[in-house]
Amino acid sequence: MPIPQKIALACALVFTAGSVLAQEHIVKDIRLEGIARTEPGTVFSHLPIRVGDAYTPDLGAEAMRSLYASGLFKDVELDMDNNVLVVRIQERPSVAEIATTGITEFDKQGVEKSLRDVGLAEGRIFDRSILERATQELRRQYLARGHYSVDVKTTVTPLERNRVKISLDVDEGNVSKIEQIRFLGNKAYDEDELLEEMQLGTPNWFSWYTKRDQYSREKLTGDLEAIRALYNNNGYLDFRIDSTQVEISPDKSKIYLTVNITEGKRYKVKEIRLLGDMLGLEPEFEELIDIEPGSVYNAGAINALSKKITNRLSTLGYAFAKATPNPQVDGPDSDEVSIVYTIDPGRRVYVRKVNITGNTRTRDEVIRREVRQYEANWFDSDKVSVSRDRVDRLGFFETVEAEPHPVTGSPDQVDLDVKVKERPTGNISLGAGFSTSEGIILSGGFSQNNVFGTGNSLALEVNTSDSMRTYAASFTQPYFTTSGISQSFDVYDRRVDLDELDISDVAYETYGAGVTYGIPISENDQIYLGTKVEMTSVDLREASPGRYKNFVSDYGKDPKSLALTLGWSRDSRDNVLAPTRGRYQRLSGEVTVPALDLRYYRATYQLQQFIPLSKSWTFAFNGEIGYGESYGDRPYPFFKNFYAGGIGSVRGFDTSSLGPKDDDGDAMGGNKKVNFSVELLAPLPGADRTLRMFGFLDAGNVWGEGDGRYKNDSSNFSLSDLRYSVGLGVAWISPMGPLKLSIAVPLNEKEEDEIQRFQFQIGTGF
Repeated sequence: MPIPQKIALACALVFTAGSVLAQEHIVKDIRLEGIARTEPGTVFSHLPIRVGDAYTPDLGAEAMRSLYASGLFKDVELDMDNNVLVVRIQERPSVAEIATTGITEFDKQGVEKSLRDVGLAEGRIFDRSILERATQELRRQYLARGHYSVDVKTTVTPLERNRVKISLDVDEGNVSKIEQIRFLGNKAYDEDELLEEMQLGTPNWFSWYTKRDQYSREKLTGDLEAIRALYNNNGYLDFRIDSTQVEISPDKSKIYLTVNITEGKRYKVKEIRLLGDMLGLEPEFEELIDIEPGSVYNAGAINALSKKITNRLSTLGYAFAKATPNPQVDGPDSDEVSIVYTIDPGRRVYVRKVNITGNTRTRDEVIRREVRQYEANWFDSDKVSVSRDRVDRLGFFETVEAEPHPVTGSPDQVDLDVKVKERPTGNISLGAGFSTSEGIILSGGFSQNNVFGTGNSLALEVNTSDSMRTYAASFTQPYFTTSGISQSFDVYDRRVDLDELDISDVAYETYGAGVTYGIPISENDQIYLGTKVEMTSVDLREASPGRYKNFVSDYGKDPKSLALTLGWSRDSRDNVLAPTRGRYQRLSGEVTVPALDLRYYRATYQLQQFIPLSKSWTFAFNGEIGYGESYGDRPYPFFKNFYAGGIGSVRGFDTSSLGPKDDDGDAMGGNKKVNFSVELLAPLPGADRTLRMFGFLDAGNVWGEGDGRYKNDSSNFSLSDLRYSVGLGVAWISPMGPLKLSIAVPLNEKEEDEIQRFQFQIGTGF
């Protein structure tokens, strides 16, 4: 409140209490005048006078101070009318509406939250000081993102019923670009090496997407820490950042950054010593030490060793153990440092409760049954880590956190808080698309991987194209029994026209149904047992090759099969949708029962390995082998063949085009398959973690039964037959389904190979 208004208010208090109510009165009643929106009870709650009180000037002054302090009223008067205290008030207006224009840098919900945090929101009492604070906060957020020419104008419009409309008109201006970044005091690393550690940078050809040339205070803080880590991890224990200067050009379009640093001396490690209460685990801790005397001081390695020690203690129930490293330099002229770890296990604790939060749709029990840290058991960090990974692998959540928190008043107890953030798990789609291998695709379907929050999955699929048509339904209960046995049902009708795939002039349609049970045998391992029945209708044409006619002659046009299925899988990936570490293995097989027409067995093995190379980059390996064979003097069913080429196999070669070919040059597929790929993946900056770019090397092929009737029809596996390709691509778990596109260059194509450098696929697993 401005000083003149404060003086006027003080005079009013003195005058009102001293002249109007100078004599003492007994209050027999209290009458309120002027209230329209405020409840009488609210006024009385701020009025320190009650019926029966003896009114005095001091009490009147206190009452006026209390009513003004509530912030609800802009004018207050007190008067006595025959022992009736009359309270006349004028209410402050309320905020009826907040309108914003010109804001594109922030989303509407974020702006509303920032205004609400400083007290400006619809329905609240209007206060100009709060409006000014809100305006400054909004301007501060723009400045933090490099909008130094931002202009925020506010307009307050009175409305009926003592309300106001607040308009915020924002002229964001142009983003100030970083023109130059300079370092002073650096000797060990040149300027380019230091700039490589930073997110911020000067403009380049990719800045329109990365926006790394747009100044941000938060990014600069992170960059300075990255530079500090570079020096600290390479021996510079005394490194410090003396100052940072941010200069802005007069037109506020360019920013110049100057960072002053002192590198200090480069140290080597003299020795590692352990002190404190080690609970008799000294031999174990000594084995964890991987820092050699004489090596360059590395703060990252030193902190990593501290983490290893505390992790070992936390598996024994010491949730808040500490292993504090203390570098001790031998002397001012020495370049050696001793690292002394002080170990304090703290109090051993057990878990009182496991609290699940953030799940708005998924039931608690779905998450809780994946948690391996049980209540009333000693805290174990390994079990917490396993629990977090198992919940994340459900694929229902964007983020999963699992952290212990002390229980107030109980030093030997902690609560484990599992916090999740839901992501959409269902999809209803009707649409059309185009695939480089299948032409025009009409699709429709419903899938829900978390039906009614139960963790069960249901999928209905209709997919039609020139070459393939699918009607399928499946339902899976991951916890068919409380012990974790899963149950899956599948019903399907799939038609494939090999002519449209440029494979051969024949089509077939398979009707089938099956049931599978998954039995967990460890935290990451499951075995699968099941059965399925199929009938395949073969559609021969005039130009169909003889091998298909011979097959129909042996089995008829509608051969049937009853197969037993079995398999094993092990999954230690950190996430199903976008893994960055861990391994996935799956071995599956099927063998027919000789009660019906077909006689064959078939098996596949898949291995995926993910290794994090940095915070952004991940190395991924995917390998798959397959083998099938007939028995009982029956031919192997051609519709059980493996194929290679295209997305999911060897990119750069046409889909299903590799391997043995008939006399017309059409691919026949084969009963043996080898395929592997290596990829370097990284999420696109600022995007969802499932949107990733990658570079790849693919290799693979298929081999036939080798009866010698067709060219390239050989059963002899040889690495010289493998086809290789390299390229770049993008993968995304989009709202329409998984999407993947790639541009590939074959490395050793042969004359008979069919090349397709650009390929994409949507709505199909990869």
